Amino acid sequence: MNHQTLKRITAAAAVLPALAACNTKTPERPNIIFLMFDDLGYGDLGCYGQELIETPNIDNLAANGLIFTDMYTACPLSAPSRCSIITGQHSGHSQIRSNDERVPRPAGLQPNNSDWFFERMKEDPMFEGQWPLAPGTPTIATMMQQAGYKTAMVGKWGLGGPGSGSTPNDMGFDYFYGFYCQMLAHSYYPDYLWENETKVLTGNEFMPIGRRLDPGADPYDPRSYDKFNQQHYSCDLMYERLEQWVSDNAGDPFMLMWTTTVPHSTVQAPEEEVMYYVNKLGEPKTPVTDGGWYYPVLYPHSAYAAMITHIDTQLGRLVAKLKELGIYDNTLIIITSDNGPACNSNSPLEYFRSGGPFKCTKGWGKRSLHEGGIRMPFVASWPAHIKPGRCGYVGQFTDLMPTFAELAGAEAPANDGISFVPSLLGRRQQEHDFLYWEFPGGKGLVAVRMGPWKGLVENVKGGNLHMALYNLDEDPGETTDLSAAHPEIVSRMWEAAESSHAPVPSGNTNFQMDINFPR
Repeated sequence: MNHQTLKRITAAAAVLPALAACNTKTPERPNIIFLMFDDLGYGDLGCYGQELIETPNIDNLAANGLIFTDMYTACPLSAPSRCSIITGQHSGHSQIRSNDERVPRPAGLQPNNSDWFFERMKEDPMFEGQWPLAPGTPTIATMMQQAGYKTAMVGKWGLGGPGSGSTPNDMGFDYFYGFYCQMLAHSYYPDYLWENETKVLTGNEFMPIGRRLDPGADPYDPRSYDKFNQQHYSCDLMYERLEQWVSDNAGDPFMLMWTTTVPHSTVQAPEEEVMYYVNKLGEPKTPVTDGGWYYPVLYPHSAYAAMITHIDTQLGRLVAKLKELGIYDNTLIIITSDNGPACNSNSPLEYFRSGGPFKCTKGWGKRSLHEGGIRMPFVASWPAHIKPGRCGYVGQFTDLMPTFAELAGAEAPANDGISFVPSLLGRRQQEHDFLYWEFPGGKGLVAVRMGPWKGLVENVKGGNLHMALYNLDEDPGETTDLSAAHPEIVSRMWEAAESSHAPVPSGNTNFQMDINFPR
């Protein structure tokens, strides 16, 4: 999708409420299915311009639903993004603002010496999982429970481990199946997963991340990788539980959060599906033998594509099941990603142009506040109520909580969002005055969006006070800093940032970032 196409999409979206039929009837409370990919880029889906990776089921939902062009994650990294979704708080207010292990890894621990840490996880549950939410935190799930909804999460949690008081069941989900811990989720063939608060063995052998090929193994021989690609693929184990849960709860309104680990590295998929893309892409054997915290892989491009298509195929199965159950028309399906694509030896973001119209090389995707790191694909399908089209509403994941509250007739806890139900129904939409991000990872980042303007401050921890200013309508690639020409806009953005930043409530110093606001 090029710059001119993006401008036409945004212009068309501005008149969408006038073109769509005015729906004044209050909809029946819908079921909600929220499918969130992990590290999927803005340009990784066919409906957003992807030409190599096949996503026919998502594209079909998009063709009959709404494609949001300007929806943002609340943070460019997994755990804080999920925290904002669950709590409705943006990254200047949220409890978790970066990734942090519940028990820190030993200093200097290298991937190929990680067995000690993973063995400790098995012995002591305190070692498993990331920094938890405070017990009793009001969440999107507790809100939906109180409104009479059944609630489930299937996939990755990343907001606390066993015994932390912050498991999915603690935080309002009636049912959970998947990974508590993000580090363990780096393997798609784990030896166990969690079902509610019970550890369930999968039948796979224990394989710590960071393992390498066996000594003397031929990196060009596919069989050298067999020890990493075992029998029970976690995506399939999770989908089986997911579909069964939907069938069991079809008689009640429900909210399902499907937080797949795809396509987060390690890139792994069933061999026949990888070989389909090897043949389609003509990918030669390009072994990655040192994957850092991930596994070696022979065909990184094909495996990445196969993973995305695998989930798309499962989504097609789920839609068929919803139709069979007679609940498809009144089910809102949202498809998005937690943050932008990663840049590592396992993730071919440049090959697939995963950033779409945005620059997305190292430093411009995941872990950055550039558009490639925070602007997300966002598709909404609700056959009984949504008119097909594109929507230019400028929103953030904090909007999910008030949106779901309005749909469910629930009372939302205090949050930083705005309901986008009007956008779904073709009505006049309230807009944010601005969107705010802060990220204490690396050298520290702050960003603000106001209308078409984007302000970005890098090296915040180093005391930098220069806010680069971009006009995203004219410069989606963020190439030309216009701050010198528009000091009044920069000043308003600094005021917005200062009003949005608050100390971390948990006191975790790894999440805290002191910002020297200009006076």
